[in-house]
Amino acid sequence: MEDKLLEIKHLKQYFNIGRPNQVKAVDDVSFDIYRGETLGLVGESGCGKSTTGRTIIRLYDATSGQVLFNGENVHGKKSNSELKKFNRKMQMIFQDPYASLNPRMTVADIIAEGIDIHGLAKGKKERMERVYELLETVGLNKEHANRYPHEFSGGQRQRIGIARALAVEPEFIIADEPISALDVSIQAQVVNLMKKLQREKGLTYLFIAHDLSMVKYISDRIGVMYFGKLVELAPADDLYKNAMHPYTKSLLSAIPLPDPESERTRRRILYDPASHHYGENEKVEMREIAPGHLVYCSENEFEQYKTQYKK
Repeated sequence: MEDKLLEIKHLKQYFNIGRPNQVKAVDDVSFDIYRGETLGLVGESGCGKSTTGRTIIRLYDATSGQVLFNGENVHGKKSNSELKKFNRKMQMIFQDPYASLNPRMTVADIIAEGIDIHGLAKGKKERMERVYELLETVGLNKEHANRYPHEFSGGQRQRIGIARALAVEPEFIIADEPISALDVSIQAQVVNLMKKLQREKGLTYLFIAHDLSMVKYISDRIGVMYFGKLVELAPADDLYKNAMHPYTKSLLSAIPLPDPESERTRRRILYDPASHHYGENEKVEMREIAPGHLVYCSENEFEQYKTQYKK
């Protein structure tokens, strides 16, 4: 995968800057996303993963750093027409499918909003044809077009959110915990739908979640965040087999096992942040311990991780 669609370089998103309660929600994060892949971003609540997604798409203006999309800086000063063009290429699916849909708008108007803004349909007939086609694409039917969001189940509402994101034919979609508000059986349906759409339309995803088993199922590579920092980034299988950072090991040890006997004897690994004692002049950064497998560590830790890594 050589074709980089997105490059995030030293991205920072701070809140309450200059005050005693300053929050470093995203603190010097760098990674790339390749065209056609799904990058999973995981971590506990409050680690900064959703803020990272919202900053990438420019719902928040970055404190510093760069987001390059197809080589263009997203956070550079852009005219309204340039922003409009960019917004068409990058879309977002939100966590709460009910809160993200306008209760006063019909499903047809919700889905067609992007089509109207970008002038993608000539006349009402073509507009409705596109809405019907999008509804069918996400597993709903055209009879749903004139209903309102409150008339649907959670899973159906998330499908409407996906249809809305697809309406402007984007290249890249940020899915911000798109399944966390749904029942388990519906989660699988939504994730399978996203995988199907990716194959058919050549989409690229940033999939933000805290369900590690589901993230492994959908992702090509996985990044782990802790307190605003990216602490590990690796191909999905490699991360599960060869987790290096103690926080990643702690997260993986928390995944429930389907076998009751194994679950009873499972040993949880607790992460102690105080275990990392870095000197004042010690350089702590993302270092590559194996091809494509990066860990946030010091030079001494890097040598330890290299000896621990199982090829």
